[in-house]
Amino acid sequence: MLHRARLGIRLALLLLLALALLAPEWPAFGDPAYRLGLLVSPERRFDYVAWTMEALGDKAEGVLDGRAGDLSAEAAETLVRDYLDQLGRTLALEAQIEWVYADPTVADPAAATAQAQTEVDALRADLAARQPTAEAIVQTQVAALLREEGLTIAGQIWPPVFMSMTPTPYLLIVSPRDRIEQINYASLIPGLSTADKETLEQAVFDQLDQSALVVPIGGLGTYPAMIGETSSIDWLAEVTAHEWMHHWLSFRPLGVRYLASPEMRIINETVASLADREIGPKVIASYYADPQEPVAQAAPAETPQQAAPLFDFAAEMGKTRIEVDRLLGEGEIGAAEAYMEARRQVFVNHGYAIRKLNQAYFAFYGGYAAEPGGAAGADPIGPMLRELRAASPSLRDFLRDVARVTSYDDLVALHQRVVGGS
Repeated sequence: MLHRARLGIRLALLLLLALALLAPEWPAFGDPAYRLGLLVSPERRFDYVAWTMEALGDKAEGVLDGRAGDLSAEAAETLVRDYLDQLGRTLALEAQIEWVYADPTVADPAAATAQAQTEVDALRADLAARQPTAEAIVQTQVAALLREEGLTIAGQIWPPVFMSMTPTPYLLIVSPRDRIEQINYASLIPGLSTADKETLEQAVFDQLDQSALVVPIGGLGTYPAMIGETSSIDWLAEVTAHEWMHHWLSFRPLGVRYLASPEMRIINETVASLADREIGPKVIASYYADPQEPVAQAAPAETPQQAAPLFDFAAEMGKTRIEVDRLLGEGEIGAAEAYMEARRQVFVNHGYAIRKLNQAYFAFYGGYAAEPGGAAGADPIGPMLRELRAASPSLRDFLRDVARVTSYDDLVALHQRVVGGS
């Protein structure tokens, strides 16, 4: 009885923590956002509070169950891998069903997909029963690596690592047309059709004279963290670590100021990305490395005459962003938009299915600057943070320093102090 009472207290504290951590994900709305709200119907908006309450109920089941803590390392790895494999099969079947419904030559898509839908329903029911345990295992593993990095308070990881795999919402990103800056967004339900996305984006363009793009997201720093469904343990470990970093930063000056300016959003996201790229691979090496897996043999090197020129996506996107910034800086909005469409076609011709390349695209994807080039272009934030991490003796030291940053000028001063004088 005492054990259950303690669990009840813990779950109540986690509920309060969840509500507190929801707030940083939501912008402070003004008149432009009110106008945007009129364009997004209520049935298309994602309900974070309802999702959080349901997710916490599911997590309570996992806490009370306790099976994850009783498993050996080998059994835990097998359970997670089996769960993700089954999830992958389920997602593939669901994609096949969607294609049938989209095919105009299929007269009765419900009949044509009846058998596949029955199989999906059975798979989903089994996944729902196993999901709390699989997630609890991954949470424990990520927490163990965070603990090894010294990211603890009195020996404990705080906030606790808490995540839930789920179909994630879309985000409608809004940017002015004369510059690249995320000035607003709306959270939309999963499963929107391409036609729905195009309609919303065009409405923002026509009625607000702003650039808009509906983007998918892999994770969100709600509490529990919302993680997109995936069959990849590598990706799951990294995104779980990424969203936990947002939770950790929410109690520090950098995270509190996430929405204070576009620069602060970029700093937050890039710091979380740099951290997840260290923690994720360590989780895999510690819990999912297979020593019996054969090492792939390197293919014979091609001679310079044989080698085909490679298309470097990050470099090409970086060049695109720099040119767009130049054109917009000169007030050439029409020329910038025509250039982005021409470049989009180049990316598509090289196998990158970019549906729309506009100011909103760069406003969103440019916020993740953990790697050189890409949508961030020549923005100095990414390079400064990468150099800071390289100059820091540990991930903990790096995070301790950047967590105090409250403005772009603070970051410049920190970089000068740590890197400039080295």
